[in-house]
Amino acid sequence: MRRSMFVLLVAACTLLASTLTASAEPRYRHYVALGDSYTAGPLIPLQRLDPVGCLRSTGNYPSLLAIALRVGSFTDVSCSGADTHDMVAPQDVILGPNPPQLDALRPDTDLVTLGIGGNDYGVFGTIIGTCPGLRASDPTGNPCERHFTVDGVDTIKARLPQTQANVTAVLGEIHDRAPEAEVLVIGYPRIAPPSGTCPDVLPFADGDYPWLNSVEEELNAALEKAVADDGDASYVDTFGPSLGHDACAPPGQAWINGKDLKPWAANYHPFFTGMQGVAAVTYAQLRD
Repeated sequence: MRRSMFVLLVAACTLLASTLTASAEPRYRHYVALGDSYTAGPLIPLQRLDPVGCLRSTGNYPSLLAIALRVGSFTDVSCSGADTHDMVAPQDVILGPNPPQLDALRPDTDLVTLGIGGNDYGVFGTIIGTCPGLRASDPTGNPCERHFTVDGVDTIKARLPQTQANVTAVLGEIHDRAPEAEVLVIGYPRIAPPSGTCPDVLPFADGDYPWLNSVEEELNAALEKAVADDGDASYVDTFGPSLGHDACAPPGQAWINGKDLKPWAANYHPFFTGMQGVAAVTYAQLRD
């Protein structure tokens, strides 16, 4: 099984590179990838060991993008569980720590991708840790949305303006350390479909599917606003392009895994197909 996955990974990387670089000229000298688990790619083969606790894959979208762009030098310091604080401070992980991610930047860094924000104030973790357990109480309703709504205020969405400010501050640090770099903030692909449900894969109550979508949309909007506030970075929308590739999509089409942990993808995290999709969207924006 492990050998077949390795062969599949190599073949897919080769195909992506040959498809995307047919007419491309080398452009970037030093590419640095920063981010959390949606960047790192937990359990996607092959996993790196530097450190083990980051669950960083050689098949994540930064690695595929680096191949497609044929960059001169590539540094990936993304780490599962990271939030904006871990950009400037060490992250304590198994056999770590992972150094402050911004330490990877150099004056000659000319491309940076940043995928961060979902872990700030525990947004993703709180939702995933709470919502599936509430489904049984009201399978066709929206018990999770109600749970997080206090005195008419959605307490999950209320955290997002501060996430926006945090990301804007990180972008300022990136520009200070790598003043010549083209900087892209990568949004999060959709987890739930815009209509329909798949409780065996995504065990949220039916009415919480639209709410989960709305939380993701507002998180991505916060990232896009952070880019606008910064004024010297670009935002890459992956939510729109991932339509039809949510966790409920058929095998092979889904970009995101559902509730079941798999040897090649963590639960509620991207598959290799998702990494391919995000790499392709990012590549297209860079080339445009």
